[in-house]
This record gives sequence, C-alpha cells and structure tokens, in this order.
Amino acid sequence: MENKELHRIVSTAIIYKDGPSFRQAQGKLSSGQAKYLITKRSPTKKVFPGKWTVPGGGLETDDYVNTSKTTKDHWYFAIEKSLRREIKEEVGLEVKKLNYLLDLAFIRPDGIPVITLSYWGYYKSGKVKLDEDSVDYKWVTLKEAKKYDLIEGIYEEIEMVDKIINQK
Repeated sequence: MENKELHRIVSTAIIYKDGPSFRQAQGKLSSGQAKYLITKRSPTKKVFPGKWTVPGGGLETDDYVNTSKTTKDHWYFAIEKSLRREIKEEVGLEVKKLNYLLDLAFIRPDGIPVITLSYWGYYKSGKVKLDEDSVDYKWVTLKEAKKYDLIEGIYEEIEMVDKIINQK
C-alpha cells in the first residue's frame, strides 16, 4: 500500500419492516417477526461477486462538494446523505432514521483498504427496484437469512439489529 492514510469509505444499511415497531404503528398488539432486505450481488462485481448482502455503497465527493457547507469549512452528514443516495439507487427505497451500528475494515482483492460504516433503519416507502449491481432480492426473517450465502458478518449484523428492535 502506497499511501497508508487513504481508504475507500462505504456505508451499508440493514433495512427492516414489520416487527414490533411496525405492529405498534399499526395499532396491533401482537409482535411480528421483522423482515430484512437482502440483495444478491452481480457475479461480475469485483468484490464479493454473487454473494448476498444489504444495500450500500461508496462515499463520493459529489455527495457533499456540490452542496452548501454546514459550517464555514465542513459538510455534516455526508455519510448519511451518501447512504440514502445508495439505497435509492440500488433498491429504490426510502428509509426512516438511520442508526449507526458498527464499523469494520477490510482490504479488497485489488489491494484497496475499505472502511465500512454499518447502519440500520426502518423501511419508509417505495417498491424494491434493483439496479445493475444486484440480480435478486428477498425480505427475510433472521432465521431465513442464515440460509443465504451472505458476505461474512452480514448475518451477525442483522442479528444485532434484530436484538435491538426486539429489545433483547
């Protein structure tokens, strides 16, 4: 690695619907199981081809440089803006509040170091419409997610969110 300070910054979103908060909003007392959106990556992708994952993508300078600065010198919420753009582009959905879950680092097969910021949020609106980066999608329960060839760590992240929303 030539420049040890440069990283690709990406963010991902574990999007869910149904579950306890959905039931409460609908005035229902029974607790349903949450369903999580997973997508299958195209077999032509450089990183994790053909694997199942959650929506997300890279931060681009266009996500902030062409907008008004929040302060004299800075842009706030660049990651959230980028993630909302990626969700809309990849799956055509809107989500409610995005909540930080965790961060992780890895090195891509082409040697580029990546920092991933993982978030979770409740589905707000839209119908799933995949872009060219994905070839399939499913809304799955935590138990069903185990049956898919997920990128390493995605199941555990979904499990973390499931515990949070079910207050376990």
